[in-house]
Amino acid sequence: MYKQLIINVSDHETRVAHLEDGTISELYIDRGDDQDVTGNIYKGRVLRVLPGMQAAFVDIGLNQAAFIYVDDVYTNDFKEYERMFEINSEEEDSETESDPDTPPFKNKRNFLIEELLLEGQKLLAQVTKSPIGTKGARISSYISLPGRFLVLMPTSDHIGISRRIEDQDERERLRSAVQNLRTNNYGYIIRTAAEGEPIDKMASEMSFLNNLWKNIDKKFEKVPSPFLLHQELSISLRAVRDLLIHEVEKLVIDSKPTYDAVLAFLDTYMPGLKDHVVLYEGAEPVF
Repeated sequence: MYKQLIINVSDHETRVAHLEDGTISELYIDRGDDQDVTGNIYKGRVLRVLPGMQAAFVDIGLNQAAFIYVDDVYTNDFKEYERMFEINSEEEDSETESDPDTPPFKNKRNFLIEELLLEGQKLLAQVTKSPIGTKGARISSYISLPGRFLVLMPTSDHIGISRRIEDQDERERLRSAVQNLRTNNYGYIIRTAAEGEPIDKMASEMSFLNNLWKNIDKKFEKVPSPFLLHQELSISLRAVRDLLIHEVEKLVIDSKPTYDAVLAFLDTYMPGLKDHVVLYEGAEPVF
């Protein structure tokens, strides 16, 4: 079966069509929201520590200061991290019932915010909730980077599996695969989409996510604060990550800026796929 992606970009929306032998199998439409910064990763600077609220205000470069609660401050201690979650990284699942593909970043430790953060301290943090009105963004220093099949958690070494994957043999196959593939002590959540997929697809995605985190971590050491280290992927780049990398033979884009952005993205993470991308410049609209 010949599979391709068609991306159409206009002033007000982006449309992505997934074609199988010329027939649309999936269609995604994104109308964009400049206020949505959820998932973005920043190098921030602690502005003020609030012991009474067990929280802190952090400058991440937005109009309003972001805030972080003590439960969302990472301590850089993997053993303590596992104890806080009361998990066994070989046997337990780490995802919640409400969203089995997303790791929970809630702990039960007894540290105080003033023991963990100081004014002026640099902090690597991810937005978990975008700002609303006069309320700043909520952030966490527990980082998660989602792919189609895996979620990378560089601040954990836990392996979890989506509860929606119910077959025990399949769960064991996937868990063993991830344990054997990983070459570091990072944690991973195996997402529902991984069910039944070959191991080489997960290996490819693990490599991609690891490279993504490596670049973020390197950038943190070099840039001033506040600084945007990683922007949550646009619908076009998510399509590249989730579909082109795994199963699509050709990607056609009708926007030169988006075409350039996709090539730059692939050049960093999957340079071998750049030849699969084509810029459409025909007179007739690509859709």
